[in-house]
Amino acid sequence: MDLFEIDERRRLGREQAAARLHDLADALAKNNSIEFDRDGRRITVRVPDEVNLKVEVEIGDESELEIELTW
Repeated sequence: MDLFEIDERRRLGREQAAARLHDLADALAKNNSIEFDRDGRRITVRVPDEVNLKVEVEIGDESELEIELTW
């Protein structure tokens, strides 16, 4: 299968970032898929009932919270 990748990076306020995470979490909880719109195309990512969740925190000059789902 060919690799399809969306790499979305933008600067947001903390509340805006939380709202984006809520939107993704709501879509994940209600459906078995999440939709993304890019360049006039709608991409549907099917998500199985069970996933692997990874939460990683790095504290330093530039801190990072990384949340990753794989299946």
